[in-house]
Amino acid sequence: MAALFAALPLAATAQVSWTNYSATSFAAAQQEGRTIVVDVHADWCPTCRAQTPILNELRSDPRLADAIFMRVDFDNDRDFLRAHRIARQSTILVFRDGDEKGRSIAETNRGRLRTFVLGQI
Repeated sequence: MAALFAALPLAATAQVSWTNYSATSFAAAQQEGRTIVVDVHADWCPTCRAQTPILNELRSDPRLADAIFMRVDFDNDRDFLRAHRIARQSTILVFRDGDEKGRSIAETNRGRLRTFVLGQI
């Protein structure tokens, strides 16, 4: 029984899938009118690491079942950063129906970040 409970956090984490940003995948998701939650992430960023478990929880939220969670690499995806005027990593954006609905910068409070993302859908 203890082994079953020990495996639960791993199972929840394994269900979370991220789409790595590409101009093609982003454009296709926008064309479909999908909700896109964008995480401008850098592996070296402690704020980004603090946001990841909160975003993973949101990925499992049934209200976001049809959303695409897309990760933009702050160090490499410069075209996206320029196009959306993003100056720093740890920026979370929500797009719906082809438009940016909101952005949050460096938020690590679980309640506020959840409220922000869910409030944009």
